[in-house]
Amino acid sequence: MILNSHAKLNLYLQVLNKRKDKYHNLKTIFERISLCDKIILKVRQDKLIKISCSDPQVPEDETNLCFRSAKLLQQEFNCLKGIEIEIVKRIPVGAGLGGGSSNAATVLMGLNRLWKLKLSKKRLVELGKRIGCDVPFFIYDTPFALGTKRGDEIRPLPSLKGVRLWHLLVVPKIKVRTPLIYAKFDEYSGLTRKNCNVKIINLALRQKRLFRQDSLLYNSLEEVTARLYPEVRRIENKLASLGLKTVLMSGSGPAVFGIASSRKEAATIARQLKGKGRSWRIFLVSTF
Repeated sequence: MILNSHAKLNLYLQVLNKRKDKYHNLKTIFERISLCDKIILKVRQDKLIKISCSDPQVPEDETNLCFRSAKLLQQEFNCLKGIEIEIVKRIPVGAGLGGGSSNAATVLMGLNRLWKLKLSKKRLVELGKRIGCDVPFFIYDTPFALGTKRGDEIRPLPSLKGVRLWHLLVVPKIKVRTPLIYAKFDEYSGLTRKNCNVKIINLALRQKRLFRQDSLLYNSLEEVTARLYPEVRRIENKLASLGLKTVLMSGSGPAVFGIASSRKEAATIARQLKGKGRSWRIFLVSTF
């Protein structure tokens, strides 16, 4: 079985407060994008779980989220078969794009079919929450959704059906540790905080007003990440200087994206960025 495993962007990310379980309560708007990895699943007749990945940064042992997903299904449902999981990586690792969580969700959904478990979406979501906070979004299989609590309570946004955004996505060669960003966020006082009005953002997305204004979109973690990694701010300033009016960091970074008015505009700006000696990975992506 060969499956696509898509990345996500956070069009809005507000960190509300720290929870007793050491996580944080969030309010976020997810967007699934066209950038994707490939997951290749091959059933084994023994119970072994084997992981291989084209990117050396990705662990191939029991710490891999795909391994944990397969192991969880084996244990919960007494599966007697094993699996070989090959990950063909295109989504940059540790960039705030949800690649690991997407891979885990894809394995859960793929093995549900391969192992004939017949689990409902609700049950898969419950299992996904045990793997990672972003995993449930990918199980819902929707282009846009609101995430609350740890980001793992998902409400699809059907009002955005048919909306397709074009993005220029820029990822610097920086490793950002999400736990460090949240720890620093808790340390800093006086950071800008902003309330999310999902209805207004939905309306702006439907009317494509986000091409003309950037005041609605926001990421609580952006200031912290940019302080620790100034390259993030440099990318944002560069995209803004090239004419993109809406520029934002995704997740805890360091990936930065701009919303373009069309594929043509995004492609034109991508050409201006490429070949100038920067160690940035540049992707032209859209809502998927």
